[in-house]
Amino acid sequence: MSLDSRQQLSQDLLGCAYEGLTPVQRSVIDLIATEAPTDLDDKLKHDDRTRGQRLADRVAEIGGSWGFIIGFGLALTLWMGWNLLTKGFHWDFDPYPFIFLNLMLSMLAAIQAPVIMMSQNRAAQRDRKAAEHDYIVNLRAELEIMHLHDKIDAVRKRELLGIIKRQNEALRAIRHVYGDPPSRRRGPA
Repeated sequence: MSLDSRQQLSQDLLGCAYEGLTPVQRSVIDLIATEAPTDLDDKLKHDDRTRGQRLADRVAEIGGSWGFIIGFGLALTLWMGWNLLTKGFHWDFDPYPFIFLNLMLSMLAAIQAPVIMMSQNRAAQRDRKAAEHDYIVNLRAELEIMHLHDKIDAVRKRELLGIIKRQNEALRAIRHVYGDPPSRRRGPA
């Protein structure tokens, strides 16, 4: 479509010149003008994560589950139980107060927290892109509805003008056959 039709659409639907629109609004006007479907951003379609990013997402997925919490609770209980039951034997490698266990938990927290935050940051970026796509689709739907209203109003106006024209012709034909009604005659009755 030409720039003139885009200019007309932007003026009719958004009330400003095509050049004054934001890039998102221009893309929506272009989609309406070309009647092309709204497509997903390629970044939302394809998994372009690196190996480390996939690992971070998997750690966040597992670390934020009830299965992990329950399994981790069981592992801690077994660790402490083993070391309490074997106290005094040569198998008690981490006696109470479980200093080695505390060291391991601190290291796990120090590593797991940033990995989960990396995954959340990437999820937030994907959500922002998805929200922008939703905005484009919603704006386009709203503008398409406004455009359809304008078209329906134009059709209704043409039909009403046609009805009025046919009524005027019918009235002229009636006046021709029967003459003017008494209320419209001039002069004495």
